[in-house]
Amino acid sequence: MNEQLLTVIITVFASSGFWAFLQYFFNKKDTKTEMLMGLGHDRVVYLGTKYLERGYITPDEYENLYDYLYKPYEKMGGNGSAKRIMDEVKKLPTHKKG
Repeated sequence: MNEQLLTVIITVFASSGFWAFLQYFFNKKDTKTEMLMGLGHDRVVYLGTKYLERGYITPDEYENLYDYLYKPYEKMGGNGSAKRIMDEVKKLPTHKKG
């Protein structure tokens, strides 16, 4: 009985279907990561551009943009145009709302 069970387990691990399933599973995560990266990039660039056009940023807006959007985006490997926008936003004067 143990030999048969071992044979079944080895067959499943050796089958191309099992490995195809694993590849699909891991590629699906990569697609989700790419989507999150795209959304993060879009928001950083969009909001950053709006603040640059306006000429100032509030402390709350900066915290939202930097801490909750840009830093996670950067940790996931993002860079490029979002980094350039963020570098310019950091130079903006801050104004309180109201």
